[in-house]
Amino acid sequence: MSRVGKKPIEVPANVTVTIADDNTVTVKGPKGELTRQFNQDMKIELEGNIINVVRPSESKQHRTIHGTTRALLANMVTGVSEGFSRSLELIGVGYRAQLQGKKLVLNVGYSHPVEFTPEEGLEIEVPSNTKVIVKGISKERVGALASNIRDVRPPEPYKGKGIRYEGEFVRRKEGKTGK
Repeated sequence: MSRVGKKPIEVPANVTVTIADDNTVTVKGPKGELTRQFNQDMKIELEGNIINVVRPSESKQHRTIHGTTRALLANMVTGVSEGFSRSLELIGVGYRAQLQGKKLVLNVGYSHPVEFTPEEGLEIEVPSNTKVIVKGISKERVGALASNIRDVRPPEPYKGKGIRYEGEFVRRKEGKTGK
């Protein structure tokens, strides 16, 4: 039995959950609204302020999607009540980030600045010129935008320069002269 799938999801008082007949779940909260269609086989039960995900059988396919369905539902509830954020740091001489309106402009050693415009529902903050914070209600979209920003200049192992997640450890290598 999936340990993740068995755990019940507690719904905060300021969040409403609606489950349609085709397993479409809509979660509304103070930060916004998320809707997602889940597999028809999974049974999603709402009892008071607790959501349970029940699988119909012990088949391999049902076991694989049981925990995933529960985790996605829990992320929806957390997203509309608290939201998600991902922090990135720019490490390198002359590397800097700035906001121009809603657009993020990165100067990371290329001949041109790299620009990112966040999609609807996401916001970018730049508390200092070497730190970028991506915020939103969808964990999937926040992580995808943060990953796209990191892909502009991923951290390299020789000098450690690049864009990395906050707290990410980059294993350093010796250069050619190392013995």
